[in-house]
Amino acid sequence: MKITILTASYNCEDTILDCIKAVDDQSFVNLEHIVADGKSEDATFDLLSTQLKPNRIIVSEKDKGLYDALNKGLALSSGDVVGILHADDVYADSEVLSRVSEYFMNPEVLVVYGDLVYVDKVDLFKIVRNWISGKFFTPNLKKGWMPPHPTLFLRRSLYEKFGVFDTRYHIAADYDFILRIFTQLSPEQVVYIPEVLVRMRTGGVSNRSFKHLMLKSWEDYQIIRKHQIGGLGTLLRKNFSKLPQFFTK
Repeated sequence: MKITILTASYNCEDTILDCIKAVDDQSFVNLEHIVADGKSEDATFDLLSTQLKPNRIIVSEKDKGLYDALNKGLALSSGDVVGILHADDVYADSEVLSRVSEYFMNPEVLVVYGDLVYVDKVDLFKIVRNWISGKFFTPNLKKGWMPPHPTLFLRRSLYEKFGVFDTRYHIAADYDFILRIFTQLSPEQVVYIPEVLVRMRTGGVSNRSFKHLMLKSWEDYQIIRKHQIGGLGTLLRKNFSKLPQFFTK
């Protein structure tokens, strides 16, 4: 089994080496890492150029944002299983991909995901929010449930069947993609690992300002209606479900 990890980067000179190290420290051997840089204007690409390895593909060209970059990475990937690690994030430990790969030994399993913690930008062990995913049950999609995207690992066959990220959504294309897939899956095809798999720095695109929060909510609402899993109530439950994350450390 081969696992591909996709990383989209843009002007992240302060964090990209942490991301690279988190991938390189994994004990899992048959690993491919693809970094799609959006023609960074800081030292990001210079730093990436020092991290060349036989199993790492680095491209730097203008793109239309995060999801366009991830789609470019997908086009270059060759893994049986695909995961995403954003340039600001790191794996919780060196055994994450090994644990994930064990579940994919079962051919019936199409998706594996786990928990995520939001951490301080500087201190990666200072937890700000704790996202405990819980098991997947189809009815929970109408309650606004979704797994943390950076902890999500999918068989390549799902991308081949359901397509890539819809770049018409600037902030919530991952939610659209998740609903596109999870509305067609049965719980038996999905494995939840009740452990923290990823440490994500705060300050991402979706929550960096009130304007971004409003845009994300609008995109979420459009996506909810598109996939016919509810309406305003689903959106509200999705947003309010995040509140307990601030109190579970």
